[in-house]
Amino acid sequence: MNRPTWHQYFMKHAEVAASRSTCIRRHVGAVAVKDKRILAVGYNGAPVGQPHCSELPDGCLREKFHVPSGQRFELCRAVHAEQNLILQAAIHGISLHGADVYCQFTPCSECTKFLITLGIKNFYYLQSYPQTLDFEIPFNLEKIEV
Repeated sequence: MNRPTWHQYFMKHAEVAASRSTCIRRHVGAVAVKDKRILAVGYNGAPVGQPHCSELPDGCLREKFHVPSGQRFELCRAVHAEQNLILQAAIHGISLHGADVYCQFTPCSECTKFLITLGIKNFYYLQSYPQTLDFEIPFNLEKIEV
């Protein structure tokens, strides 16, 4: 029997969450885990009750203006997977303090600050994407091979 490692198992859950994404440019999922139990799941997309970019006449503004990856996040209508993860936990009264988060990509600077403030223990990711930070926020980001 070829059982996945815990890292592989939780990263696969993040990948499944990403399949629900409504973002035109990048599908991202995030899973918060503590004591080998999934606490909350999030994926990127339009805020609840709002139209998705694919339903709007102008579509994705970042796509329309050819904004490079990792830049001009303020033009994005989507709630990031990490933000949705935090919001879902808050809505359901689940503490994420001391949890680990699994996601396909490194978080943006804003999501990083939220995760640090929450007391996330580790952030596991598969890939980096371009960041436009002129400073580096110290955070325990651990890349894992899955």
